[in-house]
This record gives sequence, structure tokens and C-alpha cells, in this order.
Amino acid sequence: MEPAGAPPRGCAPAREAEEPPGSAALPAEEPQGGQPAGATPEEGALPAAAERERGRCGAGPQGPPGRAARGRGRRAPGRRGGEEGGRAGRRPRVTVDSSKAKTSLEALKISLRQLRWREFPFGRRLPCDIYWHGVSFHDNDIFSGQVNKFPGMTEMVRKITLSRAVRTMQDLFPLEYNFYPRSWILPEEFPLFVAEVHMMKDSDPSWKPTFIVKPDGGCQGDGIYLIKDPSDIRLTGSIQSRPAVVQEYICKPLLVDKLKFDIRLYVLLKSLEPLEIYIAKDGLSRFCTEPYQEPTLKNLHQVFMHLTNYSLNIHSGNFIHSDNVNTGSKRTFSSILCRLSSRGVDVKKLWSDIISLVIKTIIALTPELKVYYQSDIPAGKPGPTCFQILGFDILLMKNLKPMLLEVNANPSMRIEHEQELSPGVFENVPSPVDEEVKVAVIRDTLRLVDPQKKKRKDVQCQTLEHVSEAKEELLDAGPAERPDRDAGRSPEAGLPSLCLKQVFPKNCKLSNSNFSMASVDILYIDITRRWNSMGIDHKESGMCLQAFVEAFFCLAQKKYKSPPLHEQVASLIEFCEYHLAALDEKRLVCGRGIVERRSAVVPCQTDGLHLTPAAQTPLLNRMATAGKFADYRNHRY
Repeated sequence: MEPAGAPPRGCAPAREAEEPPGSAALPAEEPQGGQPAGATPEEGALPAAAERERGRCGAGPQGPPGRAARGRGRRAPGRRGGEEGGRAGRRPRVTVDSSKAKTSLEALKISLRQLRWREFPFGRRLPCDIYWHGVSFHDNDIFSGQVNKFPGMTEMVRKITLSRAVRTMQDLFPLEYNFYPRSWILPEEFPLFVAEVHMMKDSDPSWKPTFIVKPDGGCQGDGIYLIKDPSDIRLTGSIQSRPAVVQEYICKPLLVDKLKFDIRLYVLLKSLEPLEIYIAKDGLSRFCTEPYQEPTLKNLHQVFMHLTNYSLNIHSGNFIHSDNVNTGSKRTFSSILCRLSSRGVDVKKLWSDIISLVIKTIIALTPELKVYYQSDIPAGKPGPTCFQILGFDILLMKNLKPMLLEVNANPSMRIEHEQELSPGVFENVPSPVDEEVKVAVIRDTLRLVDPQKKKRKDVQCQTLEHVSEAKEELLDAGPAERPDRDAGRSPEAGLPSLCLKQVFPKNCKLSNSNFSMASVDILYIDITRRWNSMGIDHKESGMCLQAFVEAFFCLAQKKYKSPPLHEQVASLIEFCEYHLAALDEKRLVCGRGIVERRSAVVPCQTDGLHLTPAAQTPLLNRMATAGKFADYRNHRY
């Protein structure tokens, strides 16, 4: 008896086009979700050439997917393989290329097994539905499907770029963006840093600040150190070749068990256009391994007291690996919330503040992210869609105010840790705390971006048409021939509810002095030269986006002196939109050569411009668009 789904006798099995020649058998071909090893790919996933090959080998006409599955089940009555083959034929499985997954591979494999999706760990010649990259968008050349990285994200969340983006929003909305410590960029802003610190000390002699210096490209705590005075910064050599951000250190953090800790929250940026943000309902709390004391000259260098980085504290003799989510040096965030709730803390408000911080941070990054996105995936050209899991590192102050420390484009998704068995001999040991949080995040991210969901919705109507016919066939079938009761169940039927909560868009409430063209030219030259001297890579000549934003802010402040900055910027945008609409209409009229309409002009209320009645329609459309943009920009959380 042939296994269900096997090629007919006398016909060679269809060769897997996606498997590299000469490579070992792909683990994706092993049984997953109950499918027998060696079974042919599900019918919905077969390429057209393979379908034609089946036709030449004597395969009969293809009926509805349900019928085909039942037919195979009757050829192998009572055999588990036949039933499972029928299920595969009924619902094509999502294909995932995990060849570049790197350290997230184990958590990804568990997630794919739970979803019963098909993994290609060595890549595939044919396109996959999803490509899982470990580092960046450019790990592979992708032309279709979905990829779990946005182009430019790694560059955007570097410490300097993130600081610039957030500071831009702080200029516009200082009260809304007060969750990010005051920061300066080194070496270019070192003189400004020195001047501002001295000025603040003069105005408040009791102020005894501490600052933390973070290398721009550093990770896992590498190169971070604390200082008490600007003169303590290590300017010789390294700071010139390795730019950094210096921030005001948060001296009064919330403590648990007398230890400082931070929170790693996982955030899914599902889409840029439209903007869709999800936050995992649980995260990780990483603890220092020495009791906290406010920084002094004596303890500034005690990294196990001041720095919460897991990669640093794991080398401490006090680090505790625990299988319990409530104890140890790494715990679930939900365990901390339970503890705070037992003390009477308003946990709902704390979550609301954290959600607000996440949304506002992503909004600050979005404009430049869109520039990167459109550069790599131009509108109208074929290309993949993107999504990405970000790691937000957040510190709770003693008053429970959340403060953003940094954003990670590639948060660690490892679900094991190294344990030293003997000197120099290490073994990877599973970490239940990591697995509980990270597998759920990856699995539910995949559920949210499932490319088959839309297809399943499209075929639901067609499925209903075959319901009565299917019932009749089931009644006619014998007990051994009758498929399992759950054969048509979705792979998600046995999974827990989503651990990711959508937070945007949802319950969101964001918040004439004339000058000559010569002064505008001087402004353009000055800002462009300064930004170009920073060594930022540009694919094209001219202003980068951040330089343009700075210039636009300057122009808004010169033209509208009285309102706050965000109203000045909104007014200048509306002013530009209005005149661009008028210019578009003027060009349109001149192009058509309609000179006789000049006598029927309708006076317009701005700067003596005149528009024909026909010009008002595109102008109103332009103004409506500007209004929507202004509404979005002026929202407040």
C-alpha cells in the first residue's frame, strides 16, 4: 500500500526544486505536524511545473481540496499518514526560509512546529512566504513575500540616530517626550555639553549629576562607563574614532530586592504604511547582581551595580540562573507587575505610560524609516513587505515613571544560556524564562503576518458551497474511511490567545517675518555643510532628511514667531501646501493654453494669488490632505 500523497507507481517522485543540488535532505521534509516524511508538498504549494508533471504521470483531474484529501484517505484506510496527507492537501502550509535566522533559530523552529508551518533551513530556490533574517533586511536578496526586517532600522536605532530623532520631537513636544534622558552627541557637541553642565551647576549649586557614556555602535554593555564631570570623558583617541552619546544618568531607579533592574519589552512593528504597532503582554526583567547605591566617585566603576546588561552580569559570581519566573537574575516582567500590584501600585497606569512611550518613540523614527523603505523598495516596483520585532529597554524610576534607555533592532531571541561544566568547557542549557517569553513573541508575530489568512478568508465562501456535499460523503464513508473530526481545524485551534496587543492605531490622541531668498540659501548651505561633515552616508547629493527637518523648523520659527514650535511647523506646512496647489493649477492652465479664462479669475485670500474656479477643487483636496497630516501630527497621548 502506497503512503498517501506518494507518486503513482512508475512515475519518479517530483524533485524538490527548492532544495540545493547535492545538499542533505532538508529538515523541512521531515515530519512536521504529523506529515509523513517523504510526502510530496501540499497541492496548493506545488509549482505549476510539478502539477503538469503529475498530470503526465496519470494523476486524475483535481476536484475540490476536501475531496482530494478524502480520496487519498480511502486509498490508505485507517493509516495515520493518509489522514495527515489529506490535511496537507486541504490547507497549504506557509513556507519560511530560516537560513539566516542565526541566534533566533531555536525559538523560530519551536514556533514553526507549533504552527505546523514548513521550514527551509538551507534556503529554497522557489520563493518562500516569509524570510526570517537574523541581522538586517539585506541578509538576503528578497523580491517577494515578507521579511522580518525593515531597511534602515539598524541605522535608525543606533544611539546617536535615536537621540537625534527623539530630540527633534522633544523640540516640538517637550512635555510629551520627557521620557528620554537629556543627551549630547560626542564629539561634535562636547563644547555644548560642557557649557550646559556648567550653566546648570551655576544655577543650582546643589545639583550633583552623574552621566553615562555609551558608544554609538556598542552593544551588550561594551564601552559604557559613568562620569561625574565632563572633564572625565575619555576624549583621547577612541571618542574621535568611535562617536558616542552621553546622557544624564538616572540616579533614583525603582529597586526590587535592593537591586536595580531594567525591562526588555518586545514590540512588533507590523507595518509602516499604515503604521501598526503591537506590544508583547510580557517581557523580561534583567537584574544587576550587586545591591544598588547612588553613584559616587568610589562606586562609579562597579558595573554589576549600575549596568543591567545581561551580557555583563552573567559573568558575575552573584548571577542566579533560575527555572522560576519569579526569582533569579532574569525574570518575567509580569512577575514584577504582580509584585508591584500587591504593593498597591496602579499597574494599568504603568502599562499605559509604557505603551505611550513605545508609540511616541516609533513615531519619532517613522519619517526617516520611510525614506529608507522607499529607497530600497520603491513604490510601484515588486518587492517584499516588512515587519520587525524590536527590543525596547526601559527603566522604571522610583516614582514609577518609565524612561527609555535604548531600542534594539536585533534583540536576542536565544532561549538557552551557557553553563560552565568545568574550566573552559561550556554547555548550552535551556532557559525556561527566555523560552516562555520569546517563543510566544515569535510564534504570535508569525500568526499576525500569516499570508494564508487572507487566502483562507477568500475561500470561505467557496467552502460553504461544498458543506452539504461533504456531509453526504461522510455519511456514506465507513468508520475506517472517515477522517478525524479535527481534520479541518485550523493549526491555530490549539494555540493560546495572542500574546501581542495592538496599541496603534487604537485609542490614540496625538498630539510673518519676511526674509530674503539669500538668507534661505545661507541657511541651506550652513545646515547641509554641517550635516555632511558628520560623516553620515548619503546615497544622493543634497540634504538628508534630518537636515531638511532642521531647516524647515528654522524657517517656521522665522515666519511665525509667536506660537509654540509644533504650531509654527503646522502653519508652514499648510502655507506650503496651499501655494503648491496654486502652482500646480497654474501650470495646468498654462499647459492647456486656456488664456481666455484669465478674465474669470476668482480672487484668493492669500498674498494676492488668483485662481480659476476649477483650481478650487484640487486646492481643496490638497488642503484636506494637509489637514489630515496636521491632525495626525497634533495628536497627543
